[in-house]
Amino acid sequence: MNTLIDFILHIDSHLVQIVNTFGNWTYVILFAMIFIETGIVIFPFLPGDSLIFAAAALAANANYHLNIWLLFFLFLAAAVIGDTVNYHIGHHMGLAASNNSFFGRFINRDKLKVAEDFFNKHGGKTIAIARFVPIVRTFAPFVSGGSNMHYGHFLHYNFIGGLAWVLVCVSGGYFFGNIPFVQEHFSLVALGIVLISLLPMVFAYLKHRFSKTTAE
Repeated sequence: MNTLIDFILHIDSHLVQIVNTFGNWTYVILFAMIFIETGIVIFPFLPGDSLIFAAAALAANANYHLNIWLLFFLFLAAAVIGDTVNYHIGHHMGLAASNNSFFGRFINRDKLKVAEDFFNKHGGKTIAIARFVPIVRTFAPFVSGGSNMHYGHFLHYNFIGGLAWVLVCVSGGYFFGNIPFVQEHFSLVALGIVLISLLPMVFAYLKHRFSKTTAE
């Protein structure tokens, strides 16, 4: 856990190490990381937003030789394909898979319940909205697949959400990532991105608690 926290808070320096060590293979590594976060339901804690932001910031710096357009399309493909794989996992295994003795041990049931509530409230729009909410974005495709949501309907929101998410994160990183203040306080920026992304989930939880208390 300490390693993950360090990676999130110092993701810019870790990415520099990856670029300097692996060169063009960096594209493959970045694709895999976004695909795993969105496509494998047992990895909801990977830092998708800050990873894309940091990678785009490096692409704006000519010293690292990263192509911003290649990154954009790679991230978009990873996000859309990842959600598609996640949908099919949920569709074939069903939500009951979370209770499976082997598979269930890797799934946080509390976070899965949050995603289910989010899905029940927003319907198909959840797939697009959830892109901007860590944890929920990993579970939302799984829940939609397990709920037998029509695949064409899912794919529509999957692409729209993926495009909006990648566009916002890439644009933010490319145009603001190399501002001196951002570079000098990148750890705080990365943490801020995570906290801002979590706000919708926090508000939804507080609203649920308030409504429940009022009803009682």
